[in-house]
Amino acid sequence: MFGSWVLRHPTYLLLPTAVFILAFLLNSSSPLALISLPTLTKINKTYYSLFKPAPHSINMPRAPVYFFSHGGPDVQYNKTHPVYPVLQSIGKEITQKVKPKAVVVFSAHWQAEPNEIHLNNAEDTDLIYDFYGFPAEFYKATFPSKGSPALASQILTLLSQAGIQAKGLKRGLDHGVFSGFNVAFGPAENPLGCPLVQVSLFNSEDPDAHYRLGRAVAALRDENIVIIGTGMTVHNLRDMRFAWGDPTPLPYAVSFDNALKEAVEADPGVRQERMAAVTKRPDARQAHPWMDHLMPVYVAAGAAGEDQGSQLWTLHEGSFAWAQYRFGQVPT
Repeated sequence: MFGSWVLRHPTYLLLPTAVFILAFLLNSSSPLALISLPTLTKINKTYYSLFKPAPHSINMPRAPVYFFSHGGPDVQYNKTHPVYPVLQSIGKEITQKVKPKAVVVFSAHWQAEPNEIHLNNAEDTDLIYDFYGFPAEFYKATFPSKGSPALASQILTLLSQAGIQAKGLKRGLDHGVFSGFNVAFGPAENPLGCPLVQVSLFNSEDPDAHYRLGRAVAALRDENIVIIGTGMTVHNLRDMRFAWGDPTPLPYAVSFDNALKEAVEADPGVRQERMAAVTKRPDARQAHPWMDHLMPVYVAAGAAGEDQGSQLWTLHEGSFAWAQYRFGQVPT
C-alpha cells in the first residue's frame, strides 16, 4: 500500500532527500556551510509552495452531476409547459453557482456501438435535426457552443484507462442536447459560456455498462467539469395515441418513475444494484420500449461515485415522466 502511495506522490520524497543532502554538505568543511538558517527556511517554504496540493482538491467540492429529462424538440418553444421554468432554474444553478470549466453531456439520441463509445472531438459542429413531422421553424433552431479537442482527448484517455473502447469524431449536437439546453442555457438570458463535449452511449440496454461508463469519467468532476445525462425517466412514444390531448398519466408512468426515484436516491453503496433491478420490473418495458432514454441516468449515477442522488422535480404526463436529478452538492 505504501509503495503504491509513493508512486502516486513521488514529490513527497524530495524533501527528506534534500534535507539529507544538505545535512551532508553543510558541515564545517563545506563552502555551503556559509548558507544561513533563514536562507534554508526560505528554500523550505519555496519547496512547499511548489508542491503543495492544489487548493481545489482541498477546499472545493467535486462538481455536481445532473440528469435532464429533456422532452421533445418542442420543449424550447413551449414556454407554458411546467418543465420550462424548472430547466431554466437548474441551468442558472449550473452557470451561476457551479460555474463549470466545461460541460460533458451524454444524450439518449447518440448510441454508438454495443462495445464502443464515440465522442465529439471537434471545436465547431452543427446541429442534428433528428426528428420529423414538426413545424418548419423547429428545423431552424440554433444553439451556440464550442467544443474542446483537448477535453475530448482527456476523456478518451480516461475511457482507455477504464478498459472502454472509444474513438473521437466530428458530430453535430442532437436535439437531446440542444432542445433542453436552449431552455437551461438560453443564449440570451443564461449562456453556458464554457466548452461543451458530447459523448455517446453504448448501443445497448446494459445498465451496468452505462454505470461503469459514468464512473470512468468521474475524475473530470475534480476539475469542476459538469457531467449531464439527458433523456426521459419514462418515454413511450407508442402509447402517445392513448393519451393524446389528455395529460392524465398512464399507470406505468407513475409506478416506474417512483421506483426509479427510490433507486436513484438509495445509499450510493447499493445504488448501482438497486438501479439495475429497476430495469427488470414488470412495468419497465411499458415505461421504455427501448431504454435509450433511460441509460443516461445510469451514466450520471456512475459519475456521481459516492455522492447522493436527489430528485429535483418530476411530472407524470401521459406516457412520459419528466424527473430531473442532481448528484452531489452545489457550491455555497
